[in-house]
Amino acid sequence: KQGDAVKVIHMMVNPFSGKKRGEKIAKQGKKMFEQQSIEVNIHLSTFSGELIELACNLSTNDSDVVAVVGGDGSLSEVITGLMQAESKCRVGLIPAGTGNSMANDLKISSTEDAVARICAGNYQSLDLAKVDMVAGLPGNESGQLTRYSANLVTWGLGVDSTIKAEKMRWMGPIRYDVGILMAIMANNRRQASLTIDGHVFEDDFTLFLIQNSQTGGSLLPLAPGASLDDGMMDIGILKKMKRGQILKAFGQLKKEGRHVFHPMVDYHRFKTLEISTPKPTAINVDGENIGSTPLKMEVMHGALRMIHTS
Repeated sequence: KQGDAVKVIHMMVNPFSGKKRGEKIAKQGKKMFEQQSIEVNIHLSTFSGELIELACNLSTNDSDVVAVVGGDGSLSEVITGLMQAESKCRVGLIPAGTGNSMANDLKISSTEDAVARICAGNYQSLDLAKVDMVAGLPGNESGQLTRYSANLVTWGLGVDSTIKAEKMRWMGPIRYDVGILMAIMANNRRQASLTIDGHVFEDDFTLFLIQNSQTGGSLLPLAPGASLDDGMMDIGILKKMKRGQILKAFGQLKKEGRHVFHPMVDYHRFKTLEISTPKPTAINVDGENIGSTPLKMEVMHGALRMIHTS
């Protein structure tokens, strides 16, 4: 859709994202915007979660653009802050993270491309998921937490693997593969009650991949049928499997998302979803391990105005 001319940009920057490239990319972007006579206000976050507060406290006009410089986690924080403030601003993305799956789905190729799109101001309506869960990972729970997800929510083996990968950041991107292998070898029992649009499934599961976008953190095609604006989220359910079966499913996943054809994988689309477990288990939202079960999700159709093509 054609947007208003862009006069003011609020740049929300995660300086730690993607090997600490965030601040450098932000300065580069600011210079380009100012060459187009656009006013730029930079807001730097200093700790995890601060972008939520910064975005919530912005004073904006509906014609302004909030530009996120960071990865999927930074985008999720900014969107959460804007939703809390009931802001109707357009949101642009300047990718600077380790996992830029949203940028990949939007086909943003570079900083220059991102800046050109934001200057043009055109947008598409994007679905969000309102995610209510317990704050903190199991063992460190503290109250309730609501996040708005534009990308993905993961439960089970995928979260176990990212928790392991976080401890191996020195390895670079390969840490995700190593983390997955370690989690597959551990093959923990994961009992859960999953409710999809009122239908209850109780079983031992390996993994839930809940997607709005098609790709995940390591740009894997997790939900090849997902669409950003269809009013639905997609879930891939990997049932309880033996190690060999999980390895095969992950092999298929890496080959153009063919895991959806695995006999032990179910695929659904939904508007509401709940996960409850006998003991708290970890939840990952948009690449960040931030919560625990029980979890409730609701799809909000077209809730965000996301800058799209130039």
